Amino acid sequence: MRVIFMGTPDFSVPALDALIEAGHEVVAVYCQPPRPAGRGKKERPSPVQARAEDLGLELRHPVSLKTADEQAAFAALEADVAVVVAYGLILPQAILRAPVHGCLNIHASLLPRWRGAAPLHRAIMAGDAETGVSIMQMDEGLDTGAVLMCEATPIGAEETTGELHDRLSAMGARLIVEALARLDRLTPEPQPAAGVTYAAKIDKAEARIDWTRPAPEVDAMIRGLSPFPGAWTEMEGPRVKLLASRVSVGEGVPGEVLDGALRVACGRGAVQLLRLQRAGGAVQDAEDFQRGMRLLPGTRL
Repeated sequence: MRVIFMGTPDFSVPALDALIEAGHEVVAVYCQPPRPAGRGKKERPSPVQARAEDLGLELRHPVSLKTADEQAAFAALEADVAVVVAYGLILPQAILRAPVHGCLNIHASLLPRWRGAAPLHRAIMAGDAETGVSIMQMDEGLDTGAVLMCEATPIGAEETTGELHDRLSAMGARLIVEALARLDRLTPEPQPAAGVTYAAKIDKAEARIDWTRPAPEVDAMIRGLSPFPGAWTEMEGPRVKLLASRVSVGEGVPGEVLDGALRVACGRGAVQLLRLQRAGGAVQDAEDFQRGMRLLPGTRL
């Protein structure tokens, strides 16, 4: 098939590779323009742009798709289908209608749960037992289109968003290839009205740990915000990111370090901290962290 690929971050790259490996003709790749990054604020291409350049594909990164010129250029590609995964721009109706089979979105949730920007984070933070990937026919709503295929997967008890990201990225790449191979035999299923939830973009202001919450909620927040933006707490002054944890047993004043293994009391129960990062420092497991900072039992976070 003649495919337009639209994506920007790391999550999108396996799908692009899978389409190429399956023998589809990727006639153009759309991604977000390079952004200033690092201390020098030098423009850095997105992961999809870098991969498209490696593959020698035609690359486009318009700042908007609302102009008549951009819509005409998109239609002129005469694509059979557009595959969209974490692209970052709203697609107007003229774009949605241009390919023969429309635009298919790889969405990292079991729709209609967790429509929106941060489905991986929100699924873990909410304590969901499972999530998955949906292949959806795009319409003008926010992740409201009919679902062509979906596949569920359990969320591990200690799984972080970073780990889940990699699993669902690979799953989405596999599913989109299957969907295109069976496109004429798939029946679009409208999303049910019941069970709709929205995965709002993660705000850094919500990343501070509230130790008065029950241990399962604190643990889910730590894992759900790892590796970015990273849940944080203050340890005798300095701010420290908490990047991995597990629910444990123990009682104490909320935020109290219970032992040298970094079990910390919550409003109910305790969590054991597994990976931490001091400001400006490297990510460390708890044992290495304790060698350097040595939080004694009784310390309050």
